[in-house]
Amino acid sequence: MSAPEPCEIAIIGGGIVGSAAACALSRAGFDVRLVERGAAPAMTDAVDYDPRVYAISAGSNALLEDLGLWDTIAAGRAEPIQRMQVWDRDPARSLRFDAADAGAPSLGWIVEHRVLVRTLWAALPAGCARTGVGLQTPRFDPDPALPVRLELSDGSSLSAQLVIGAEGADSSIREAAGIDAAGWSYASTAVVCHIACSEPHRGAALQRFLPSGPVALLPLADGRRSLVWSTTEADAQALLALDDATFAEHLQEAMQSAAGDLSAPTRRLSFPLRLLHAQRYVAPRCALVGDSAHVIHPLAGQGLNLGLADVAQLCADLDTAKRAKRDWSALRTLQRYERTRQAENLEMLALTDALGRAFSLDFPGWRRLLSLGLRAVDRMAPLKNGLAARAARSA
Repeated sequence: MSAPEPCEIAIIGGGIVGSAAACALSRAGFDVRLVERGAAPAMTDAVDYDPRVYAISAGSNALLEDLGLWDTIAAGRAEPIQRMQVWDRDPARSLRFDAADAGAPSLGWIVEHRVLVRTLWAALPAGCARTGVGLQTPRFDPDPALPVRLELSDGSSLSAQLVIGAEGADSSIREAAGIDAAGWSYASTAVVCHIACSEPHRGAALQRFLPSGPVALLPLADGRRSLVWSTTEADAQALLALDDATFAEHLQEAMQSAAGDLSAPTRRLSFPLRLLHAQRYVAPRCALVGDSAHVIHPLAGQGLNLGLADVAQLCADLDTAKRAKRDWSALRTLQRYERTRQAENLEMLALTDALGRAFSLDFPGWRRLLSLGLRAVDRMAPLKNGLAARAARSA
């Protein structure tokens, strides 16, 4: 058996959060290896838009700016969100947020999954990524002073002072480190696609809360809108089975024609919704980021932003310790990251879960009360502007 290849940090999972961590930590001077079981992403542009899009917050934008990548991403189709409209019964009586009220250039940006992944991978240092190889059952040495040895599916191995799990909700690193996670399925499914609208979107994001779940239409740079329709599993399967014209009619009815006439939906995809939170984010020689640590409901569009905030915090804490000539991989250093991120992530998990449950309740008078609440907030300028400012920072 050959000797393992040494590195300072091994990152398992090459999605957006994992590749962002690899870029950020490499830029901070760490010797990083990124292990991705799939192939490297295609670096050529595609004609069709990726149906998977994200609402990038100001915090995520700042991280990508620091990495010198935002200009490339913006040139690859990033649409600013200038305003948001939220309602449940009548779009004329909705809660509206405007970037101008928040004193911000935008409330966020809609960016395709493909654009983010391709840009991050293009920025990885030469020799950083190992693609097409899986991780064999990882084992952490009982002695936390020893580096972690990672056996890969091609027969090679790595030796790392720190392993970062960025594989997603079903994280093998989290399991190997003995970190438990709590959560549940929402018994809901999100249907996603892009769709043409007769009314120009003008940078507006629309969201309606239905008893079965929220429906959101997000602005795209080509004038279309991106749909995220969260509903029951049965309704989702029915929506997927409809022909394009009938599906567009159903969506137009659900959105009460707030986006005008809808037509020409792209191929529809679906994914189940769940909540998950790791009881700990760190263990000796191990840290979790992104969906490996937390998964939330997509109604606020915060999942990726929380993961990129994890990356920014972890990189800052490791870099600070290294500059101070402390053991940057020591558990006490990792726990600083954990304390900071757990508090913010738990707040957002609780908020999105509570909102989803509140709007799904169905008993006499409840939905009318929620509608009155949205209208009341819309009329309270200081409160609404404060919420808009919060949206500009974290939406």
